[in-house]
Amino acid sequence: MRRRFRRTGGPGNAAIAAVTVCALCAGMWLLHGGIRTQAPPQPSAAQAHTGNDDRGADRASAPALPPSPPDRIRIPAIGVDAPLTGLGLTKTGRLDAPPPDRKNLAGWYEAGTTPGETGTAIVAGHVDNAEGPAVFYSLGALRKGATVEVDRRDGGVAVFTVDAVEVYDAQAFPDEKVYGAAPRPELRVITCGGGYSRTTGYQGNVVVYAHLTGSR
Repeated sequence: MRRRFRRTGGPGNAAIAAVTVCALCAGMWLLHGGIRTQAPPQPSAAQAHTGNDDRGADRASAPALPPSPPDRIRIPAIGVDAPLTGLGLTKTGRLDAPPPDRKNLAGWYEAGTTPGETGTAIVAGHVDNAEGPAVFYSLGALRKGATVEVDRRDGGVAVFTVDAVEVYDAQAFPDEKVYGAAPRPELRVITCGGGYSRTTGYQGNVVVYAHLTGSR
């Protein structure tokens, strides 16, 4: 199941669809005989937004960077070091997904905000494929305060700090909270998670919220 979300603000983002079960969350590894106890980690309640740190409001943000396409994403705390490919929308207006056979490839929504400029940039990737864990398998284990680095085509690196990690059921995905326009440079990193069914795969999404805290 997929749901469309139309943005009302943010540079370059006219429409984007939620990355839900069908796009990233088939659970191909588990469906092809993976051991159920090897399901990916899920974020704890302690990593969710709170009233005191909602969207990182208590942490300083670095000055916005000029637009530049991203080429690579690194999340040292969970061992992610992956190239990025541009993602567009399908014919039905839904966000596409990276090719599932390239398990260390992530994607970014190239019609929207580039990571580091003012607004909400979107990065998405698979949690697994038929061979085993994929690029964002451990995303649910990420913790507040972790660093996400994005190599940009202009030669710079945008450095983000994680504000929260949350998991949502596909039926209650908070489109505006995840995709809504931001007054500062923010990043969302998305994969699948939540409950799992051998019939339909994963039932929701893990979402990492981060904001720009430096560059080099």
